[in-house]
Amino acid sequence: MTREDKQQFTLRITQANSTDLVVILYEMLLCYLKESKQALEDPEKGDFKEAVRKARGCINELIGSLKMEYEPAPALLQLYLFCIRRLAAGEVKREARPFEEIEIVIRPLHDAYKEIAVQNHAGPVMGNSQAVYAGLTYGRDNLTENMADQGTNRGMYV
Repeated sequence: MTREDKQQFTLRITQANSTDLVVILYEMLLCYLKESKQALEDPEKGDFKEAVRKARGCINELIGSLKMEYEPAPALLQLYLFCIRRLAAGEVKREARPFEEIEIVIRPLHDAYKEIAVQNHAGPVMGNSQAVYAGLTYGRDNLTENMADQGTNRGMYV
């Protein structure tokens, strides 16, 4: 994942509601799966084990976010456990096919949650995070993002 991708995900996380966070986790997982496949093809493009470890972390976060008392959670848990098993198989065998199978499972879930996220009008999960304004200033070839309220009392309330 590039430095710009990390910055973009970080910015989105600070402004996201609970449904948006799930969408972001799916996107991060898909990104790490892509990195894993690229590292298999060309070891100089990235660290295979690190990409797999981060993909596993995304799946574990998705598992941890499930509320098992609600109906779709048990079915999602089974899908996530399948993904973890396929991730382990891909890591051990060093094959791209298991990563492609995970993508086949995750992509429709991502698309569904993305549609649901549009309907969720709850505020950001992180309270007291910096407000980011894009487009107020610009450079010759790029858009500059300004962060407001950079006081000492910023970040997430615990």
